[in-house]
Amino acid sequence: METEIDKLLDNAYASSLVFVSVTVLSLIVFLWVFEMMTKYKCWKEIKRGNMAVAMATGGKIFGICNIFRFSIEANDSIYQSLIWGAFGFVILLLAYFLFEFMTPVFRIDEEIASDNRAVGLIAMIISVSLSYVIGATVII
Repeated sequence: METEIDKLLDNAYASSLVFVSVTVLSLIVFLWVFEMMTKYKCWKEIKRGNMAVAMATGGKIFGICNIFRFSIEANDSIYQSLIWGAFGFVILLLAYFLFEFMTPVFRIDEEIASDNRAVGLIAMIISVSLSYVIGATVII
């Protein structure tokens, strides 16, 4: 039995709007989760001009959206895409904690909060790079 959403997804325009809408809503939720995990407030720091936070947050945004790009491409339904996108996000979040753990000489969050742009750049590149690896794994 087809649901209303499945019928809606038969239309290419409606399908595009649904996938983008679900991705944007997921992005908002996942950025909020990242915000809860960091010691600084991303948007407050970005408003102050903290480039390290902007780069790290930009990497997270790109990473999350890139994972969803792969999950949408690899799956037939919005439900599968959402599940795989969320799973990919959890892996990206775990990678963030691993990055923090693997750098015992300084605290990543503290360095980014103090506008250490080198650390912000590395955080961005890690998020972007890992999103490609994570995205490649979401194919069923």
